[in-house]
Amino acid sequence: MIITGHRGAAKLEPENTRLSFQKAIELGVDQIETDVHLTKDNHLVIIHDATVDRTTNGHGAIADLTLQEIRQLDAGKGERIPILGEVIELVRGKVILQIELKGPNTAEPVVRAVEQHGMEREVVLTSFVHDRLRKARQLNPNLALGALWPSPPEDVCEQAIELGAEAIHIQHQNIDADLVRKAHEHGLKIRAWNPDTVEEMQRVIDLGVDAVGSNRPDLLIQLGRMGN
Repeated sequence: MIITGHRGAAKLEPENTRLSFQKAIELGVDQIETDVHLTKDNHLVIIHDATVDRTTNGHGAIADLTLQEIRQLDAGKGERIPILGEVIELVRGKVILQIELKGPNTAEPVVRAVEQHGMEREVVLTSFVHDRLRKARQLNPNLALGALWPSPPEDVCEQAIELGAEAIHIQHQNIDADLVRKAHEHGLKIRAWNPDTVEEMQRVIDLGVDAVGSNRPDLLIQLGRMGN
């Protein structure tokens, strides 16, 4: 089973910071998940929300702020909001990077950044906004894609295949044995996102999912070791 650190190790260090990603790598994750938005001056920054309010000491929409303005903010423990290129270099050769196309118009610049860094085989692009995945596939059909849903529609597998995705990513509470079976019958991987207690993690592991992402990768790794 593949273990993914959600936003690095988001409940152990400030989410989506170099500190969080480094912690997840040190713990021994297989993949790291992160989010990208575009700044006012078209730089790809690593942050989940559309504003900086929740995770930094600043205020305002990312789309209204320049990179210089964003870099001055404290994202926790003195950490700065990274740009995508910095995170790519941090994880290169260590873990697979899941990049969620969180903000509008991120598909093309993310694909180009991945290509420029020669990381096509070390990333997975994901999104809830499936048109962004379609755009990414048009730009580079060799990139791995994961389609995100909170709760899966009845034709989830068909939709994922139409997108060219290799996997469906579903909120952990909404995964059952039938969905796991259906995904595997369609040749898709199924990844559970964000069980953060041991009980939640064990449930999806027992269902036979292919990957689990969590804000507590330390607990997930301990469970994985116990299961070996």
